[in-house]
Amino acid sequence: MSSEAPEPDAPASTDDERVSAKLFGEWEVSGIEYGDPSTQRYITVTPIAHTMGRHTDKQFKKSELSVVERLINRLMQTDENTGKKQQATRIVREAFDIVHERTEENPVQVLVTAVENAGPREETVRLKYGGISVPKAVDVAPQRRVDQALKFIAQGTYNASFKTPTPVEEALANQLVGAANYDLQAYPVSQKEEQERVAAAAR
Repeated sequence: MSSEAPEPDAPASTDDERVSAKLFGEWEVSGIEYGDPSTQRYITVTPIAHTMGRHTDKQFKKSELSVVERLINRLMQTDENTGKKQQATRIVREAFDIVHERTEENPVQVLVTAVENAGPREETVRLKYGGISVPKAVDVAPQRRVDQALKFIAQGTYNASFKTPTPVEEALANQLVGAANYDLQAYPVSQKEEQERVAAAAR
């Protein structure tokens, strides 16, 4: 019987752990900086891009999902990508490569900043007073801000790539970089500004 047994505290495979700690085996998910404390708890970053629907058993558990997987799921909500999780994942992976080439930054950090910048802080609801519908400005909950930001990014990607020569990967990269830089020409930021402008008029 050999006495050379591995120590209990010794790691089984340092290389495997190092690979598994990276998104797509390439991007670090630790050390991500958040600029908006209100949405920080709702923007989760993990190295897992596909949880196979484990969040569907409980309401609002989606906030525990990686924001990258939530973006992938949003991109699936079109006629071309419905049910094609692998295709949507490939689009995001290639878009991240383009973002890194342009900015030389971690694309996960760019995505987090883009979501923070694209989330509207005010929106309008319709209240009825004696049969008359009146718009009223209300604050947006942090979780809904994240939902809306991902929606705007996905919509902007679809609008820029559908029936155009622009590849969808490049369109997504443009939306992420534009929103991260708070470019008013970027669809997510322009939609956020428009929603807040309408809400300001309804105060």
